[in-house]
Amino acid sequence: MDNTIAIKQDIRRLMVENLMLQISPEEIGDDQPLFGPGSVGLDSVDALQLVVALDKTYGLKIADPEAARQILQSVNTIADAVVKHQAAAKT
Repeated sequence: MDNTIAIKQDIRRLMVENLMLQISPEEIGDDQPLFGPGSVGLDSVDALQLVVALDKTYGLKIADPEAARQILQSVNTIADAVVKHQAAAKT
């Protein structure tokens, strides 16, 4: 579980740095939506940049738009996908 906490911190930092957000990583909640009302305020260009950053950082490839919609909902959903990807890569 410790690894998941570190991954969530990395994801928040990655988002702030790669998307040039005007907030600190600590201001992004684990369950806070990334898109839409009450969200961090990301748009479709941010989504593309985030997909590229996740691929570069974790080797997590998100080719399917429906999968992207599911994975890029929040820090928690991204972290879950990264953990699953890393577990699959170890087998």
